Amino acid sequence: MIGVRRAPVTLSHMPAFSPRTASESPVSAKEGLARPAIAGIVTALVGFASSFAVVLAGLRAMGATPAQASSGLLALTLAVGVGALWLSWRSRLPITLAWSTPGAALLAGAVMPDGGWPAAVGAFLVTGVLVALTGLLPALGRLLGMIPTAIAQAMLAGVLFTLCLAPFKSLGSTPLLVAPVMLCWLLMMRFAPRWSVPAALAMALAVIGVDLAINGTSLSMQGMLPALHWTTPSLTLEAVTGLAIPLFIVTMASQNIPGVAVLKSFGFTAPWRSSMLLTGAGTLAGAPFGGHAINLAALSAALAAGEEAGPDRRRRWFAGFSSGLGYLVLAAFSAALTTIVAAAPPGLLEAVAGLALLGTLATAIASALEEAGERVGACVTFLVAASGLTFAGIGAPFWALVAGLLTRAALQKRRAG
Repeated sequence: MIGVRRAPVTLSHMPAFSPRTASESPVSAKEGLARPAIAGIVTALVGFASSFAVVLAGLRAMGATPAQASSGLLALTLAVGVGALWLSWRSRLPITLAWSTPGAALLAGAVMPDGGWPAAVGAFLVTGVLVALTGLLPALGRLLGMIPTAIAQAMLAGVLFTLCLAPFKSLGSTPLLVAPVMLCWLLMMRFAPRWSVPAALAMALAVIGVDLAINGTSLSMQGMLPALHWTTPSLTLEAVTGLAIPLFIVTMASQNIPGVAVLKSFGFTAPWRSSMLLTGAGTLAGAPFGGHAINLAALSAALAAGEEAGPDRRRRWFAGFSSGLGYLVLAAFSAALTTIVAAAPPGLLEAVAGLALLGTLATAIASALEEAGERVGACVTFLVAASGLTFAGIGAPFWALVAGLLTRAALQKRRAG
């Protein structure tokens, strides 16, 4: 979901209602909604299955218990579903939402802040406030836009690097468990790339099932029922600077702004203000239950906005609407999947998450190194982010941004001199 070039963002409402013409019959309208509905359902399935393992890994890295991680996944799924329903219905545009997969990857590679899980939840709240403010305050959006794309993408690439090493490390330690998953992913990348990660996840679930059967392990049926668990947040300077600010920057630069660009490439102008207000509010609502951030979908948005959603562009909004319905249905399975994944052999979940992020890593590296004049600053940003540096209680993503921006400024002054 990374790497789409930035397009000019329209900071205004877009009343794009397309009333049905009198010549359209109920039968033709029903037939015309079939393809958008299918496209929306596929969008939800691919978005959920390809990255929920990353979300669980990120929440667990922040100190969440299995029940709290399950609650976070449920909160995110509900927020995405309700938000997509509302935005697509109100705007009559094929707007789809997603949770912040790069943000979850950032959490998975970060150090747990002092204060543990409640402090991380406090950082999620701050992230929601910042996202909402970009809708209310255009100046904040312009300030965010001043961060060079190369620096932001290099920070993301550095965070993803250690996660994407996991499949290959696990292959050395548990080859019989990881090899089938990697082989399945590779074959699907060859013949059906869109379904490569969901297929790898299905294979991983099959491997978990076989492992549980061999070891005679049974799963608790109580853990299969979805439930929200409240966590009282706490605000700490370390969590705000080390988690909230990098999470906000990654979510905006790698999801929201590219999401607008994808819609624009298909001729749709996203309602920036209402989208940021809703995703910020959704993040705020889900944070006490463990949800880290929701945003506009980026590359998966092409499934709902493109030709796969039907030839009639006026009816493609229903693809966004049906994707919201799909997420609400998938919410019922969030706890069961969390319970099964929690019983996975060590390293298997990390391997699936790493495979899911390989494409994102490749795109982030390519974007970071695209311009020759930005490469040194981008490399410094990447190395600091990948190093896991912690200084003054603040994690590597923040210091990576600082180091990259300082290096870039110094080199620019030297060239100017």
